[in-house]
Amino acid sequence: MIEHVPMEDHRKGAPALDEARLRQQAIGVKLRQMFDEVVNEAVPDEFLEILRKADKPAGEK
Repeated sequence: MIEHVPMEDHRKGAPALDEARLRQQAIGVKLRQMFDEVVNEAVPDEFLEILRKADKPAGEK
């Protein structure tokens, strides 16, 4: 037989779930901010020189 459970009983965990979703959303916002900061940082000249050397054909210096 199917037992009838009032709606309130199904939502007992809802505040915790809502809090977890808010926390995840806040983490996502912070991660996007950090990523944007890193993307906008200047690339050090030493690193650019390494990349230039790596792009040259093997026989070329």
